[in-house]
Amino acid sequence: MIYNLSQQNSIFNQYIAEIRDVSIQKDSMRFRRNLERMGEIFAYEISKTLDYDLAQVTTPLGIADTFKLTSEPVIATILRAGLPLHLGILNYFDRAQNAFVSAYRKHHKDNTFEIALEYVACPDLNDKILILCDPMLATGSSMVLTYKALMSRGTPKHTHIVTSISSKQGIDYVKTHMPSTNYTLWTGAIDEELTSQAYIVPGLGDAGDLAFGSKL
Repeated sequence: MIYNLSQQNSIFNQYIAEIRDVSIQKDSMRFRRNLERMGEIFAYEISKTLDYDLAQVTTPLGIADTFKLTSEPVIATILRAGLPLHLGILNYFDRAQNAFVSAYRKHHKDNTFEIALEYVACPDLNDKILILCDPMLATGSSMVLTYKALMSRGTPKHTHIVTSISSKQGIDYVKTHMPSTNYTLWTGAIDEELTSQAYIVPGLGDAGDLAFGSKL
């Protein structure tokens, strides 16, 4: 199942427009905040798919019947670009456990690259709802490798993959190479083109650099 939130009329599209806009991108704090806002909207939409138990809450004037989450999800992200999006999701699932994976493009002299993973910090995932987020789904390979790395910590009940902007090729790669079919993909937009350097067009550029500054 794939949900593309840009197909709905909502304020979400304003945030998509702003993270793409080269003039607004110059304000890194605004860029991070917009990714955080998008994470909050993704979290709200995902919350509609989760399980709830009937509970009673004591108010100053009596007892109110209400519903509470049966269990909190585990929120995972890929360092460093995924941090603002992750924070937005965590703002809504504020009791969630968290997982972090270090993944990066290891470039070679012939202009090719491979995805390298160096660090995984993750709680037990067995029978948990996993929300795995990264702002860009370009080739899709880092998302699949990250998912496989997390599986060493257990088998989730269901996985929600969250990405601000996806390429069509990246989505196709995930569909073909994910070791499990028990997932839902949430995206803010789907772009058709991927350059030879694996950047999404029109995309938005390098989300990590825009959020946290350029790197060597």
